[in-house]
Amino acid sequence: MSLRMQRVRELLKREIGEVIRRELPVAEAGLININDVMVSADLHSALVYVGIFGTEQQKKHGSALLQKNRKRIQGLVGKAVVLKYTPQIRFIVDDSIERGNRVLEILEELDQTTLPVEKPQDSTQE
Repeated sequence: MSLRMQRVRELLKREIGEVIRRELPVAEAGLININDVMVSADLHSALVYVGIFGTEQQKKHGSALLQKNRKRIQGLVGKAVVLKYTPQIRFIVDDSIERGNRVLEILEELDQTTLPVEKPQDSTQE
């Protein structure tokens, strides 16, 4: 991936996150985090991977709000970011962080339930 494409991805990631922070209320939509942005080579489309933190109801509502306000968010990003084309945004809910946290919780539970290993006694100290 070229340096220019990386910079465009980071710029879009930052600006989309800022627009979402301003436009969608956290109380309704939960905390929405932009995990990654994948932009096509021609800059016509962008996949935006989002994580939504909150209750199950907030997650569902947040996902619905993202889909409902997609064009508005895209328009606001287009005004803020000067590119030849404003990419058509598509939101994808990414739960990889939650799955990773669950794996860590399971590992911690296993660590707590394992019995302590007895050290072999040194026979030279008799």
